[in-house]
Amino acid sequence: MNLKRREFLKTFSCACCSPLLLTACSDVAITNRRQLSIYSDDQINKQALKAYETVKKKEKIIQNGKDITAIKEVGARIAKSVHEYFNKIGESSKLEGYNWEYILIDDPKTLNAWCMPGGKIAFYSGILEITQNNDGIAAVMGHEIAHAVARHSVERASQALAINIGTTIIDIALDGALSSTSADDYLVNLGIALPFSRLQESEADYLGLAFMTMAGYDNQEAVKIWQRMSKANEGKSPPEFLSTHPSADNRIQKIQNWIPEINVRFS
Repeated sequence: MNLKRREFLKTFSCACCSPLLLTACSDVAITNRRQLSIYSDDQINKQALKAYETVKKKEKIIQNGKDITAIKEVGARIAKSVHEYFNKIGESSKLEGYNWEYILIDDPKTLNAWCMPGGKIAFYSGILEITQNNDGIAAVMGHEIAHAVARHSVERASQALAINIGTTIIDIALDGALSSTSADDYLVNLGIALPFSRLQESEADYLGLAFMTMAGYDNQEAVKIWQRMSKANEGKSPPEFLSTHPSADNRIQKIQNWIPEINVRFS
């Protein structure tokens, strides 16, 4: 049976978008922001574990020494505090299936750390020039643990699927005019993907500040971390609107504003 374009769009959007997108929502812990969750944690976590194991095989991993010891100790202390907090507020189910693991990659030129879903965290040795001490490690660790707890990877995968559905519907309505140009890339990247990524980074900054505070670390070090990072990246960072991350100055200002509230809520 052939459908007119308008009828097709109505049928398609009702059949796919309404049940799939509108009901597939959850709340981010602590911030209570609504997020899209089309994919399950189990689906994403299995893929993440495979990727993490691949990284461990390909990269040069520092197995021993004071640096990896400090990373593991700080990570375990923050994770323990986060689990205790979630138990206290009756939301321990949100951390089911997390198996925290920490590695240190021998790469002094890379000032970075990341976290995969399910609690798989990696630090590059270069970031230790920025962290400088355990409070600094806690600031970075809290941020990475926050990405996992807030299920940002699940949300990004879900958003990508939703965007694909949305742009397909629009393209059909425009007889393929959107996909025949690069306009869709600009619209998605500048209008949706990059702002959304910056939102997640800011949320991880706030939650990370809360998590390091719960664990008894000095949250003022988070300000110093971004001051040192700003100096290290001077002249290298793109304008904020073209970046996946907020600018260092923006982050410093927000963190300074959040600290009094964080101290009241989580100390």
